[in-house]
Amino acid sequence: MKLVMAVIKPFKLDEVREALTELGVQGLTASEVKGYGRQKGQTEIYRGAEYAVSFLPKVKVEIVAEDDQIDSVVEAITRAANTGRIGDGKIFVLDVLSAVRIRTGETGAEAL
Repeated sequence: MKLVMAVIKPFKLDEVREALTELGVQGLTASEVKGYGRQKGQTEIYRGAEYAVSFLPKVKVEIVAEDDQIDSVVEAITRAANTGRIGDGKIFVLDVLSAVRIRTGETGAEAL
């Protein structure tokens, strides 16, 4: 099993969720986060005054899937979250050593 963690623009969350649902992904976790990448934030104008925004609002999406699904999950997120503009986000894939469904005690892939 692998954990796919994607940091995306907030307005792309519904498109990413729909793309993953079409693949058969049964669950995901989404968290509102703030951060910056290579662009180091941005400058905004509010009531005529210019100020720097160091941390931009993002959404972190986490999905645990079986190894054979990972390539299609990453490709679906990439396609759905892409705007072609700076700050589209990043995707990380990590190994998951175990998973347990709390209600039933199922482990491994059955817990997903």
